[in-house]
Amino acid sequence: MQNRLTWIALFIIDLLLVVIFAALGRRSHAEGLDAAGILGTAAPFLIALAIFSCITVVWRESIRIWPHGIVVWIGTVALGLIIRVLTGDTAATPFIVVAALVLGIFLVGRRAIGSLLARRKVRADGAVN
Repeated sequence: MQNRLTWIALFIIDLLLVVIFAALGRRSHAEGLDAAGILGTAAPFLIALAIFSCITVVWRESIRIWPHGIVVWIGTVALGLIIRVLTGDTAATPFIVVAALVLGIFLVGRRAIGSLLARRKVRADGAVN
């Protein structure tokens, strides 16, 4: 089980990954990289990420891929797209595919790296004793 500060730090990393996703998307479409534009693009996904991170906090292991990572990833993409459409933006099929892939790599990948590092730490701590 991780402490609250660790959870907050990992949640901030997830938020930054969503902002990076939005910035990369805006850059690839030659849209402005101003803070307001990036946050406007990221906002639906940031809201969805916050909701699903709070829902999955009951597992208290935000480096786990299953179930936390998968639920956060799919929930962030699905609810983010719904919010995006409800606020008047588009969600063409190529955007849906790219959002799902990139956010999957970012959100699940962060957990895979965290899990790997945690296992290595446990092995290293065990080797010292």
